[in-house]
Amino acid sequence: MKRIILIVALVCVTMGRAQDLNDIFVSGVADAERFANAYLSPVSEGAIYSISNGWYNTADAKPLGGFEISIIGNMTGFKNKDDKKAFLLDPADYENLDFVDNPGQARMVSTALGDIEGVEVYVEDESSLFSQEFELPSGLSAENLNFIPSGYLQGSVGLIKGLEVKARFLPKIKFDDDAKIGLFGAGLQYDFTKMLPADKVLPVAISAVIGYTNLNGEYDFTDSSTIEGSDQRLDASFKTWNFSAVVSTRNIPVINFYGGVGYITGKSDIDLLGTYEANGPFFSETVEDPFSVSKKASGVSANLGTKLKLGFFRLNAEYNISEFSTFTFGVNFGFR
Repeated sequence: MKRIILIVALVCVTMGRAQDLNDIFVSGVADAERFANAYLSPVSEGAIYSISNGWYNTADAKPLGGFEISIIGNMTGFKNKDDKKAFLLDPADYENLDFVDNPGQARMVSTALGDIEGVEVYVEDESSLFSQEFELPSGLSAENLNFIPSGYLQGSVGLIKGLEVKARFLPKIKFDDDAKIGLFGAGLQYDFTKMLPADKVLPVAISAVIGYTNLNGEYDFTDSSTIEGSDQRLDASFKTWNFSAVVSTRNIPVINFYGGVGYITGKSDIDLLGTYEANGPFFSETVEDPFSVSKKASGVSANLGTKLKLGFFRLNAEYNISEFSTFTFGVNFGFR
């Protein structure tokens, strides 16, 4: 089984698990696509929530020329999400796939987040002349990993009348010569309290925040594939939006607190690309760019956080409650 070589960022985790789908390909394109959708959907959903966070650490927008540069890390947990760790695989829904033990009977198997191991399946042609057994892939929990990580650089600059612009970025990073990942995003924050004559003496600030994030990754597994072919790779794209209302304390010299309620929505697309050849009865010809796995996710979120300010240096931490809850930590440098 391919090791998780891409643990630094969430798409890397997603693509690392997708490589484990190699064996299922001998069951045919239709079976492989059905299994891949069920297997990868939970980790894709968690990834959408993970990269959508971290857009703000206060509702108090920066004045004209004020700026902040941040290093942000997210850990999106799924330890107690048993419904995301397994799915029911019914052989009746598959053309060629069945279980070695108790064939024909549906049973729970692991998703990319799960820990169910040792599930043996087989594929067989109608004449029973061809048969092949293999083990279904397990998930991240089987390797004692109970969170999806993500991270990026983020900058914020104050404009006029309570408006602040934001941008996030992760330069294209290459791992182990076969995987690449990059991220970019943009956002706006508007502080409504800046419209009030007495805004400088108010103890709280209220803002609206909109943020868009785009994460792309590529994983070339031609050299490690068990299926003959060329240019075999996964292209992954995650696009998310975060719409939030934020309130925070202000004018406290060292420590302030913030919280928000928002709505997160996003979509992931993982494309299996390249050419694939096999000698089995289900895969007797070359197939090019076999299929895509797409997942949409959306839901309400709420968070509470605190920000410690020591001159140009600031630290913030928050906990976001949503379908996939996330802990966010930021190291910030700036001037306001």
